[in-house]
Amino acid sequence: FYSLNFKDIKDLLEVKVKQYNRPDFIVDDPIAIPHSFHQKEDIEISGFLVATIASGKRNMIIKNGFRLMELMDQAPYDFITHAQDTDIAKLKGFVHRTFQFQDLSYFIKTLQRMYQYDGGLENVFSLGATQKERIVHFHQYFFQPPFPQRTVKHVANPAKGSAAKRLNMFLRWMVRNDKCGVD
Repeated sequence: FYSLNFKDIKDLLEVKVKQYNRPDFIVDDPIAIPHSFHQKEDIEISGFLVATIASGKRNMIIKNGFRLMELMDQAPYDFITHAQDTDIAKLKGFVHRTFQFQDLSYFIKTLQRMYQYDGGLENVFSLGATQKERIVHFHQYFFQPPFPQRTVKHVANPAKGSAAKRLNMFLRWMVRNDKCGVD
């Protein structure tokens, strides 16, 4: 068993900060998709959707993230808030690994409800005293019946033991503000 002392851990983390927390890292990372927008809602919706599909090879995540934004006419907030069933049907060809049209369609309709009636992603994620409570609340909100059972696997639930890595990554992207501007 290998253990590190505090100084070794600090040194390792400093190396990783220098490696990843720099503006030229953005272009080769899924964070590039929300970075391509300026409106708060476009940033958070694109970030949420890209974080959701963030499994597999980075280049495929980036490619599919940009493709999804293109299918949404480079205006995710406008698409979400105004999408009719015919607009959603245009997304039918979108697939990323196990995230398929049925999942995306449910996500679009749930995000639409969230922005029309509940103040959007930021507002829904702000309910709860701890990070875990916020994510558990978000999961409960997101999966109000009826919902496709297969879609549940795409939104982590810490109440069931999940570390919620992709949701925590999304939240880090949205809230962290440092001089390098990666997140």
